[in-house]
Amino acid sequence: MKKVFINTYGCAHNQADSEFMAGQLKQEGFEIIDSKKSADLVLINTCSVKDPSEKKFFSELKRINKPVVVAGCVPQADKNNPVLKNYSLIGVKQIHNIVEVVHQTLAGNKVHLLKQSKDVHLNLPRIRRNPLVEIIPISSGCLGYCTFCKTKFARGSLLSFKEEVIIKQIRTALNEGVKEIWLTSEDTGPYGLDIGTTLPKLLKNILKIQKDFRVRLGMINPEYVKRYDDALIDIYKDERMFKFLHVPVQSGNDRILKLMKREYTIEEFKKTVIKLRKGVPELTVATDIICGFSSETDYEFLDTLELVREFKFPVLHISKFYPRPGTKAAKMEKLNTKIVKKRSRVLTALNEELVTNKEWLGWKGEIMIDEKGKNKTFVGRNNSYRPIVVKGKDLFGKRIKVRIVDVFRDYLKGEII
Repeated sequence: MKKVFINTYGCAHNQADSEFMAGQLKQEGFEIIDSKKSADLVLINTCSVKDPSEKKFFSELKRINKPVVVAGCVPQADKNNPVLKNYSLIGVKQIHNIVEVVHQTLAGNKVHLLKQSKDVHLNLPRIRRNPLVEIIPISSGCLGYCTFCKTKFARGSLLSFKEEVIIKQIRTALNEGVKEIWLTSEDTGPYGLDIGTTLPKLLKNILKIQKDFRVRLGMINPEYVKRYDDALIDIYKDERMFKFLHVPVQSGNDRILKLMKREYTIEEFKKTVIKLRKGVPELTVATDIICGFSSETDYEFLDTLELVREFKFPVLHISKFYPRPGTKAAKMEKLNTKIVKKRSRVLTALNEELVTNKEWLGWKGEIMIDEKGKNKTFVGRNNSYRPIVVKGKDLFGKRIKVRIVDVFRDYLKGEII
C-alpha cells in the first residue's frame, strides 16, 4: 500500500478538491497519511490568490526529494513555468483523474493533465478533513474581471453545477452524519446565471431538506448581495442558516474600485450592508481589504480607514497588494513596498482597536461543537458563526449551552451551562 501526503493551500474550494482527490486515492488502495516524511508521494494542491502563498509553495517544492504531483490553481494558471515542467501536474478540472496521475508519477513518468473541461464531477468519493463538515463547490470560476486577480486564469469563467447534483451530494452527506454544509466557489453570487437559475433559488431548495443541519454561505461579491438583498434577508431567517456573510469590499475608495474593476460603488456597498444588518440583526459581516493597490494615494487610503471605522467589521482579512504576474494590475503604477506595509500595519492596528468583542460578554446560547481545539478544548459556533472555545470531554458533534466568560479578538471563551 503506497502512502500519499496531501498539502492544501488556499480556499474552501481547494480544500474540497483535496478531499475529493483523497477519497479517490483511498478507494484505489492508497493510504492517506499526515506525514510528508513517511510518504511515497506528495500531492500539493496549490493556490495562486496571493503572492506569499505561491512563493511558499515553490519553496516547499525545492525541499521535497520524492515523487510529487502538483495540483490546483498554480499549474493551471502557470503551466509554462519552467520549474513546473519537471513535475506531474493536474488541473482544477481534472481532479477525477488523480488516481491515474499518481500511478503514472510513482512509475517514474511526468504527466501534465491540465485540459479545461465542462464536465462536472461533484459526487466523488471523499475523505472529509472534518467529519461534521461537507464543503460543496456550487460552481467554478466567476463572471468578474478584477485587475488584481490571477485565480480566473485557473478557474475560468462561471460554470455552475446543476442544482440536483448539489442537492444529491448534500443528502448523501447528511445521511453520513454531516452537520454543516459549506457552500463555496470563487464567488457564490453569480451561481446559476449561466444555467437559468439563481443563488437564492438554490438556497431555498437546500433549506427544503427536512433535516437538522447548518448552512454556511461562502464568499459573495457586493454586486450580488445588492441584487439579492431582500431574498437573502428572507433566507437568513431560517434558523439553519449561519448568520454569516463574507462580502469583500477591497477598498473604501471609488477610484481604486474602478481600477480594480469592481462592479459597485462604496455608497452601494454601505447601503447594502446597512440593509442586511437591519434585516438580520445577528449577522456577522466579514470583508477583505487590499492595502496599497496600484497608485492608491494617502487620501484614498483614508477612505478605507473611514469605512472600517464606520462598520467595525468583526472579521477583516487584510492583504498587502502584490502585483500578480499576468494581471492588468501588474502593469499599473506600483507603490513603494514600505508604504504598502505601513498601510497594512495601520489598518491592522485600527481593526484591533475597534473590534474588542466586549459586546459578547455574558451572552448565553446554544452552539454546536464542530472542531477540536488546543489543550483539550473544543470549538463551537453560535448562530452568528462566532468561534467559541470551551473545555470539556467528548463534546465533538454535540450541541451544548454556554455562557461567554471572556473575549478575544479572534474568538470567545465560553463555559458550559
